[in-house]
Amino acid sequence: MADTPKKDQDAGVGSNTPKNDTRPNRPPDDANVDAEKASSEEDTAGFAPIRTAPGLRNRRLSIDTISTLRRERSNNGYGVDDVEEDQAGGGGIIAPYLHPDPDAPRDPFEVGWDNGDNDALCPRSMPTWRKWIIIGITSVGSFCVTNASAAYTATYTQMNAEFGASRLVATLGLSTFVLGIAMGPFWSPLAEFYGRRPIYLASFAAFIVWIVPSAVASNIATMIVARFFQGLAGSAFLSVSGGTVGDLFRRDEMLAPMAIVALAPFVGPSTGPLLGGLICTYTGWRWVHYVLLIWAAVLLLSVVLFVPETYHPVLLRNKARKIRKATGDDRWRAPIEKSTKSVPRTVARALLRPFQILVFEPMVLILNVYTALLLGLLYLFFGAFPLIFRTNHGFNLWQVGLTFMGLLVAMVLACLSTPIWNRVRTRLVERRHKATGEDREERPEDRLPQVIVAAPLITGGLFWFGFTTYPGIHWIVPIIGSGVFGLGMSLAFTGIFTFLVDAYPRYAASTLASNAMVRCTFAAAFPLFGMQLYEGLGFQWATGLMAFVTLTMLPFPYIFFRYGKRIRARSRFASAS
Repeated sequence: MADTPKKDQDAGVGSNTPKNDTRPNRPPDDANVDAEKASSEEDTAGFAPIRTAPGLRNRRLSIDTISTLRRERSNNGYGVDDVEEDQAGGGGIIAPYLHPDPDAPRDPFEVGWDNGDNDALCPRSMPTWRKWIIIGITSVGSFCVTNASAAYTATYTQMNAEFGASRLVATLGLSTFVLGIAMGPFWSPLAEFYGRRPIYLASFAAFIVWIVPSAVASNIATMIVARFFQGLAGSAFLSVSGGTVGDLFRRDEMLAPMAIVALAPFVGPSTGPLLGGLICTYTGWRWVHYVLLIWAAVLLLSVVLFVPETYHPVLLRNKARKIRKATGDDRWRAPIEKSTKSVPRTVARALLRPFQILVFEPMVLILNVYTALLLGLLYLFFGAFPLIFRTNHGFNLWQVGLTFMGLLVAMVLACLSTPIWNRVRTRLVERRHKATGEDREERPEDRLPQVIVAAPLITGGLFWFGFTTYPGIHWIVPIIGSGVFGLGMSLAFTGIFTFLVDAYPRYAASTLASNAMVRCTFAAAFPLFGMQLYEGLGFQWATGLMAFVTLTMLPFPYIFFRYGKRIRARSRFASAS
């Protein structure tokens, strides 16, 4: 702009001032020049305040802006859209920041990233080492929460003796914790308004507060109630941390960090009994909660010091506020500031839509039940393993904790196998291209081959574990069987999660929320009947019964792989392509 006064730059607004906008894909047409001239007046004293143009605040959002907001929220754990579709059109066109079409008309006052992801304020421009520190802290947070759920199981004997409680009543503390985790979707819409960092800080502070009643409880009722609120507070890390990966990494860079974030919540339950067993063996049961308290406090301090805000819409809102303050021009707006929903309405929608998807999408319901069954079995093992290995092999408390290492090793192996499944998807795409001439684009069903392979591993691993639980068979044999089950379970979880996200891209957050609620409900229920099941049917047939249940689910991954596209074509929520 030839007529840009030097004082525009001295105001510290940089490329976002009305007279010196150098955002990428910004066409230097006459309309933009006119808009820029209208945004400020030349004055020897600096910027003069400018009134908002009449009717500007009432302009409706375009489909493009809605898509941008939706795309940002799809990175969030269980977030939902917060812009109604019927608001598009009617007024002037407001295009989103970083619009892919440089010739598309756009709102000259919409704040975006300068130079795309290379903007100094954009989290994706951070040094790689700093990104990994953030991913490491948030992953350890998820690990800590799920570890706390299972470490509690090692306290039953000592705690019950002190409180005079039965094992079934003590198990309620495990179930209420998992039910608290099931409420995790309520955190994500709050993150859409306030950002990820405030949610991390508030939730983990609450997690610490609710560990204290558990550590000093004088009765089992206090323990059960406190455990529920622990799970509810800690669930924020599980529901929001996945979105942090999308904030920090581009799509082609997300594989490794997302694998770490996805693995952490499943490693926690596998190591919890070992941690709790070691503590209870050499100290008292209350020290399980003291250790968790110290651990959580260190994590909270780490978040305060090393985890900044990364949610793009909130950062752009902060940027827009600075520009408005520097220019005195109230027309500068970030995309999130064009949102029309209130916090209560957004939270309500986040909690309602998952139930709608469960009712109207049988494919989602079946896959959710499958993953719920698997997680329920994992939590069932928290009661079965101590019973089996103490009775058959005389293991003590910390040795029982070591029996879960078969599951842990299997989960790590499943994570390391990710490149193999990427190559499988590439081959499927190439084969389909040669056979039908379709574009080289992946379908959601291309995510299911690993679930097809996982299904027989799950059923076979359960039969292996169940019918090798005899005193005369070496203890390593059933542990290997549990590892085969764990490998299949991890592969199935990864394949199903990614399939649901790809098949329901517009409602991915709500679809995953429905999965989380069903999974956690099963995980809360299974431990309550586990002991009775194993004592009534015997060690072999109790696990065998569960194996037969998983056998009935075995054909569904293949059915959805073959006919998923036809099913999606008739769906009201799924993508048809």
